[in-house]
Amino acid sequence: MKNIKYIILALSGFFLVTSCDRDLDINPAQSITTDQAISTPENINNILVGTYAITGRADLFGGDTQVYADLLGNSKYVDWYGTYAALRHMYTKNIVSDNVYVRDTWAYAYKAIYQTNVILDNLSVVTDANDKKRIEGEAKFLRAINYFELVRFFGKQYEAGKTNTQLGVPIVLSSKVDFSGDLSIARNTVEEVYAQVIKDLTEAITKLPSDNSYYADIYTAKALLARVYLQKGDYPNARTMANDVITNSGKSLVTNFEGAFNTGENTSEDLFAVQITTQSGTNDLNTFYADDVYGGRGGDIAIRDEYVDLFEASDVRSDFFHYNVYGDRLSSKFKNQFGNVHVIRLAEMYLIRAEANLALSTSVGASPVDDVNEIRTRSNASALGSVTMADIMEERSRELGFEGFLIHDIKRTKGNVGALSWSSDRLVFPIPLREMQVNSKLVQNPGYN
Repeated sequence: MKNIKYIILALSGFFLVTSCDRDLDINPAQSITTDQAISTPENINNILVGTYAITGRADLFGGDTQVYADLLGNSKYVDWYGTYAALRHMYTKNIVSDNVYVRDTWAYAYKAIYQTNVILDNLSVVTDANDKKRIEGEAKFLRAINYFELVRFFGKQYEAGKTNTQLGVPIVLSSKVDFSGDLSIARNTVEEVYAQVIKDLTEAITKLPSDNSYYADIYTAKALLARVYLQKGDYPNARTMANDVITNSGKSLVTNFEGAFNTGENTSEDLFAVQITTQSGTNDLNTFYADDVYGGRGGDIAIRDEYVDLFEASDVRSDFFHYNVYGDRLSSKFKNQFGNVHVIRLAEMYLIRAEANLALSTSVGASPVDDVNEIRTRSNASALGSVTMADIMEERSRELGFEGFLIHDIKRTKGNVGALSWSSDRLVFPIPLREMQVNSKLVQNPGYN
C-alpha cells in the first residue's frame, strides 16, 4: 500500500514539488494509507480544503502568478529592483529552464490538480447529496483555475478562429496511477486544455451553490469562465457570463476604490479571494509591491511615471501609491501583509462586458460606455461620452493594474512587449528542467534547452 504524506500522494516527475518529495519511504507517524485518506466524507472535504490551500500558495494565486504576468508583460510601467534573479529574468525576458519560480508554480499547480482528481475519483464516499454536488463543483473549479493558469504561461496564446494545435500542458484527469509503470505523459494542445477548462467550469456551475462562504460558488465559476472566454476571444460567451455575474451574483462595487484592497475580509465585489491570516498564507503581492513598514521587502517593484500618466488628476487611482526610503513609488493595493488576495473582482466583470459588447456592437446589460463609466465614477474620474476598444484596454490597465492581467491582455490583443511581439517565444515559460529530465514524452518550448 502506497503511503500518502499529509493526506495525498504527489506523483513522481511533474507532480513532485520538492526533491524531498521523491522519497515515499517517510515516517509512518506523518503518513496515512490511501484507504484512510479517502475513507470518510470528512476526509474528502479535508482534501478539498487542502487543495484550496495549495491553490492559494504564494507560488500560485497567493501573488506569484500575478507578479509573473506584470513582470513578463512589462516594458514601460514598472522597474524591478529586487534581488531575486529568477524574477529578474522574467522582467528582462531571459528566463532559463531551471527557473525556480517557474518550477514551483508548475509543481504546485499539478499537486492541486492531482488532489482534485482524488476527490472526483472518490465522490462515492460522500453520502449527503448536497455535499457531494458542492464538493464536485469546487473540485472542478479548482482543477480548471489551475489548468487555465498553466496553459496561459506554458503555452502560446489561444487564437480565435484557428485550430490551436500549439502545445499546452499535460491533461491528467485521474488519480489512479501505476507507480510500477511508465509515468511519462505528453503535452496536450492549447485547444484541448481550453476545452477541458471550459468543461470543468460548465459542469461546476451545475453543482455549486449560489453562496458558499469564501469558497467557490456558482458565480465564482461563471466569473472565471467569463475570463476564460475573453482570453480565447469568444466574446458572445464572455458577455453572457459577465452579464450573469453582474446581474445575479448579488455582488456590488465597493463604494471607494481603496476599500477594494488591503482587507482581512472579502469585500462586496470579491468573487474569489485567497484567504490570508496572521497564522497561515503568504501574500506575495505585499512581499514584492509594498514597503517594509507594511510587511513587504521595501519595494522590489516600483511604479514608473508612465503608469501614473494614464490617469487624470481627479482620479483617486492616480495617487494610490506609497513611497520607500529611496523615493520609489509603490502600489498601495497591497499594503496589508495579512490582507486577502483578491483574485476575481466584480470590476473585472464590468470591463469584460464592456469589451464584449463593444466588439459585438451590442448593449446586453448596459452599453459599453456605461460599464466603463461605472468603474470610472467609483474613482472620481470624469465620465466618458463614448469608448473605443483602446479606451477599454486602457481602463483595464488603470483599474486592474498589478493584479496579474498585463501579459495576458497583451497576448490576446496581439500587442507588443517593447520590441517583442505578443507571440515571441520569450514570453512563454519553459517547461521546467526537472520535468524534462523525468518525463521523456515532454517537448520543451522553443528557445529553451
